[in-house]
Amino acid sequence: MRRYDRLRELRRMDPERDYWEMYRLIAVYEFPWDFVRALELALFRTYAVPSIGALLLRTAQFTERPQKRYDDTALLLDAVVEHGFASEQGRTAIRRINGMHRSYEISNDEMRYVLSTFVVVPKRWLDLYGWRRLTPHELRACTAYYRQLGRRMGITEIPETFAEFERCLDDYEARHFGWDEGGRAVADATLDLMTSWYPGPLAPGLRAATISLLDPPLREAFRFPAPSPALRRTVDGALKLRGRAVRLLPPRRAPHFARQNREIKGYRQGYRLAELGTFPVPGVRGCPVPHGSREATPPQPPVAPAP
Repeated sequence: MRRYDRLRELRRMDPERDYWEMYRLIAVYEFPWDFVRALELALFRTYAVPSIGALLLRTAQFTERPQKRYDDTALLLDAVVEHGFASEQGRTAIRRINGMHRSYEISNDEMRYVLSTFVVVPKRWLDLYGWRRLTPHELRACTAYYRQLGRRMGITEIPETFAEFERCLDDYEARHFGWDEGGRAVADATLDLMTSWYPGPLAPGLRAATISLLDPPLREAFRFPAPSPALRRTVDGALKLRGRAVRLLPPRRAPHFARQNREIKGYRQGYRLAELGTFPVPGVRGCPVPHGSREATPPQPPVAPAP
């Protein structure tokens, strides 16, 4: 297999019919590392919306149990990518996502905005740092994939094209980005989590490098200090160099799913999709606590280390 053979395969597929198969090839063969990093930044953007940041602080999941919240989010979304919307695993994952969201007062506009970040941010990341850019054909498939996910989450008035998703994201952020103590607390907790994955002495530099990746409106909403031009050039150059190096490597022959990432720490002995996430206290809205679930699904395999 040569470097661009999979792209040629993707071009033979129909993005309106084969969107799941195409998204799976893109996310777990072509750009697995890039998609993880981009989706991390996509979630980061949502914290800068005061209503979302404040809600996330109230749940305490991102500040008191950030590793579990990170793991659960990645694994639930990953189940749909790996198994498809029609599979038992995919349906169970979406039921869990919907069950958690129903515990809170979340507007359709907020849900649509979060969905937009998942569509737009990976494309923008790959434009800057990927070993290649997404083609318009692939972008149509990614858009169709997230339109399907949004419909299954009960989101209405979903944009139809990538351009509409992009406009939805930019307009929403222009209207809603702003300072909130909750959003900053969740952002700090997420940065602490990300730096905890590496040796302690590296933490300050990794935190500064991550902040340097945030665009000015996002950074200013959190009141993070502006990075030095030298740091910004260094981080930007290193990521672009990585992209060029990956382009010279042979294509990935085995899929790499999110559950294989080293950052997933909490389920080394395996997990059950129906038991991931939070569960509300009966009769108490908006205050979830974890407890066992009666819904049975096949046990998932242990999280494997990244190859």
